[in-house]
Amino acid sequence: MLDSRRNVALACVLSALAGYVDGIGFLHLGGLFVSFMSGNSTRMGVSLAEGHWMDAAEALGLVALFVLGAAVGSLIVLGRGANRQPWVLLAEALLLAAAALCYVFGLSNAAIAAIVLAMGLENAVFQIDGGAGLGLTYVTGALVKAGQLIAAALTGGARWDWAPNLLLWAALVMGSLCGALAYYSINLAAIWFAAGVALALSAVVAVTTHR
Repeated sequence: MLDSRRNVALACVLSALAGYVDGIGFLHLGGLFVSFMSGNSTRMGVSLAEGHWMDAAEALGLVALFVLGAAVGSLIVLGRGANRQPWVLLAEALLLAAAALCYVFGLSNAAIAAIVLAMGLENAVFQIDGGAGLGLTYVTGALVKAGQLIAAALTGGARWDWAPNLLLWAALVMGSLCGALAYYSINLAAIWFAAGVALALSAVVAVTTHR
């Protein structure tokens, strides 16, 4: 899927967007994530061991919302039409805008729910024919792939195939840095910027796909 400059660029922008949103969510939730469900699953297990049932339930709720978002994204991809990427991105933009509006009206919990749904949905952008697609809101798989491709390069394989996966990681880190700084400045209102980026990406992808 990272087989063209266009796909690498789009994946990196989306990974940065996910990092931006996750940085905001992490600070707002005090240590839970809106896109990194492995972390939430670990937190859930630890909370259960410590008898912190409400904390465990909160982590489980985030996981459930993320899965629901991923399912919605897959339904969009599996719908009619040759290319569904713009529709997935538009749905993500609308969810993020809804989250920002919820915050304006003092509905922080609803805002977080919409954000988690959007992050689950984003992972369907590169989904093809019902397959798993490319993980964009977490980079563990990308780092594993980078290590494997580095090993391949050292043993005679393609020299630079590992680079796009490390770019995904770097994009997510930079996005989370920007998200944290934005949250410290304007709280959850920072989600407006994420919604704008997702909307712009939807338009750009629609135009470039048509061409």
